[in-house]
Amino acid sequence: MNISVRNAEKFEFTAENMIWAEGQMAKYPANRKQSAVMPLLTRAQEQNNGWVSIPVMEYVAELLDMAYIRVQEVASFYTMYNLKPVGKHVIEVCTTTPCWLRGSDDVVAACQDELGIGFGETTADGEFTLLEVECAGACVNAPVIAYKKEYYEDLDNDSTRKFIKAIKSGEVPVPGPQTTDRHKSAPQGGPTTLKEFCAVQGGQE
Repeated sequence: MNISVRNAEKFEFTAENMIWAEGQMAKYPANRKQSAVMPLLTRAQEQNNGWVSIPVMEYVAELLDMAYIRVQEVASFYTMYNLKPVGKHVIEVCTTTPCWLRGSDDVVAACQDELGIGFGETTADGEFTLLEVECAGACVNAPVIAYKKEYYEDLDNDSTRKFIKAIKSGEVPVPGPQTTDRHKSAPQGGPTTLKEFCAVQGGQE
């Protein structure tokens, strides 16, 4: 999403978020507070129903004494920032090489079939947005979907459909591996090395 649109309302942080933002800016010297641009954009996006509008970028630029274009450059570079309105449920599918090799095409097909939309689109009822994202950093558990700051891993077509249907029914799917018995990022079936260490530690952590 690389084209932002202007929404009708002026944006400003809530009182609580403003206190938080001031704390972020205080982490840097006064003449370097622009370093807080990414956390401020992220918090603003969360407050603004999941997307970064032109008024949002103008507001962040004013807070940080930055040129508007500098804020826009950041917002348009990183795929974590949505530059147009999104649905209530944003489904982010990683399709980079490790996920692709592990079957992300099947995950994408399940998402598109269940939701009836393609990447970058939102359902007519405004409930779901489907996004293609760059590496999620969970390659060992590929393929991966990111949803509400959680990762859903080891997906295939069937488990992806189950995941989406659960959200549609109002459930909150349990994050983590969906089709394997792996513990977090441990090998499927459990550890294969350092078993004595794990036993001493009382488990697989």
